[in-house]
Amino acid sequence: MEKLNKISKIFNKIYYNIFVENFKGRLEYNFPPNYFRWDLIDYLINKYKYSDYLEIGCDQDQLFSKVRIKNKTGVDPISGGNIRKTSDEFFRENKNKFDIIFIDGLHTYNQVKKDILNSINCLKDEGIVLVHDCMPDSLSKQAVPRYRMSWNGDVWKAIVDLRQNENLEIYTCKIDQGIGVIKKKRNSSILKIEKNIKDLKFKDYYKNYIKYLRVVDLDEFQRLF
Repeated sequence: MEKLNKISKIFNKIYYNIFVENFKGRLEYNFPPNYFRWDLIDYLINKYKYSDYLEIGCDQDQLFSKVRIKNKTGVDPISGGNIRKTSDEFFRENKNKFDIIFIDGLHTYNQVKKDILNSINCLKDEGIVLVHDCMPDSLSKQAVPRYRMSWNGDVWKAIVDLRQNENLEIYTCKIDQGIGVIKKKRNSSILKIEKNIKDLKFKDYYKNYIKYLRVVDLDEFQRLF
């Protein structure tokens, strides 16, 4: 994970709050306290008998080490996983297909969208893409540039953007900072928004996140998948 020095934190915070947005609202999600991303992955692997797993952004293997599957590939330019490359470098060279892909790399809209689309291109037909950190609870946790260590970034914008794609079915499961769930199938609920994605602010998310992300709780997720 990127390290932030004190000067960078202060500068980024001042810049964001003066030139981008200053909004004080805070959300309370009440994520399940004992169900995490590795539990969701384990559930999907066992239910669908998946055998090939890809993780983008491994950061010391907090998740990668817990995934139990026949074949697993972890990509990170700094630490963790088993391939030391950026996601862009990996996808340019990759020839393999995967059943389940977990994206937890650079938490910015542009990079996450790119990682999702690249993942879709190497996903098996019945596979699934998961995206971590889709549900920031405050402006400080979604601000780009980043000014705190605990950070979701604006990952949510990539989900909002791709929910307008008629060939991707997308939900967000309300666990562990929000997990985007993406399948290659006809979109049964195309999102329509008037604003350009890059113009969306945290205030917009605060007011509309359930609609924007198509949020479902764990019980509903397990009924759907």
